[in-house]
Amino acid sequence: MVERSARIHSFGDASRPPTQMHVDPRFLPLADAFFELYRTRDNGGGALAAYLNGELVLDIWAGWADRDRRWTRDTMALSFSTGKGVASTAAHRLAERGVLVYDEPVASYWPEFAAAGKERITVRDMLTHRAGLHRVRGLVPGRRGLLDYDAVVAALAAAAPDTRRLRAPGYHAVTFGWLVAETVTRATGRDFVDVVRDEIAKPLGVGDFWYRVPADQRGRIAKLFPHIAPGGVPWELTSSVLSRVRPLRGLAEAAMPDGFDELVRDPAVHDAVMPGWNGVFTARALARMYGAIANGGAIDGVQFLAPETIAQMGTVQTRGRDYVLGAPVNWRLGYHPVIVANRVQPRRAFGHYGVGGSGAYADPDSGLSLAFVTNRMGNALTALGDLRLARLGAKAQAITARI
Repeated sequence: MVERSARIHSFGDASRPPTQMHVDPRFLPLADAFFELYRTRDNGGGALAAYLNGELVLDIWAGWADRDRRWTRDTMALSFSTGKGVASTAAHRLAERGVLVYDEPVASYWPEFAAAGKERITVRDMLTHRAGLHRVRGLVPGRRGLLDYDAVVAALAAAAPDTRRLRAPGYHAVTFGWLVAETVTRATGRDFVDVVRDEIAKPLGVGDFWYRVPADQRGRIAKLFPHIAPGGVPWELTSSVLSRVRPLRGLAEAAMPDGFDELVRDPAVHDAVMPGWNGVFTARALARMYGAIANGGAIDGVQFLAPETIAQMGTVQTRGRDYVLGAPVNWRLGYHPVIVANRVQPRRAFGHYGVGGSGAYADPDSGLSLAFVTNRMGNALTALGDLRLARLGAKAQAITARI
């Protein structure tokens, strides 16, 4: 059942049946485009949510969470790098109160980080992929070594930075999350998941921001498919070959650790804190966070972030060619610019997309936030990604431009 009304003002309104979707009539074309994505079991399932000027305008879902389980209102999905945006937002909440300072060295909070010439690397450098610690491949021993948070952060603290960091950013595809989490933990004296709960979930009034997923919530997680096999070639072969090819070596070092394709399906991944890639969310939760950001920092009477903080978050920090990705990214403070399937891109929108297709963003110019999560990774050619969110984003931007 889809409710065609724009009159729901309170998120999680008790008068709304728990199985009822919400579609503002103006956003029906966007809802139709989303439902077209999930016509068969082979398409898997997903959810899409949006806010406009602080009001919920879309909360829909479709398809299958598993071969024998429908996607429901409460289904969540592992969303990979989408979680970088949530981790960054937690850091900005702290920075707003002076708990973190962007231009302070990371080592001021995390003394061990000063090893191997990293004493001048700042929080700003870390948030803009200029710490020179992009390498995850071989960072810790063993295929399950990445599950050991303490071992990983100790290895990062001891590592020597890539000297290219002095000239340009290099996407920290996996390591970014640990760097942010440990810096936040040292600055606050609290476990990172507690910080996310207190700085993100509680103020927003929605709990589905998980890195370490409680046992009683794991039945809500959709099953990912297919296996990650770039171009149809097994992960191990692809990652091994790319790690030896000079133009692509950085990407393999940053994003292709041994056994990663198996690790993403290991239930133990939900016991760990790996904010660069293991975040589990609903689209509803992500859209609400970015909805506050797109609305000058406020939502439902709660001032989540100050407008001046949001202005800093969205300011372009780098313009050089990213030495891992091989192209300019124009990194913001923990976010990338938004890409939609249109000739004209939203100028000030920022957020984070994840491998496989999930992602979320805020557009302060239009007041729009959009979030998409799915378990059907990529398309028939590759599980690494596709244009679903880019196309949905283009349609959402077109609708808001007419309002």
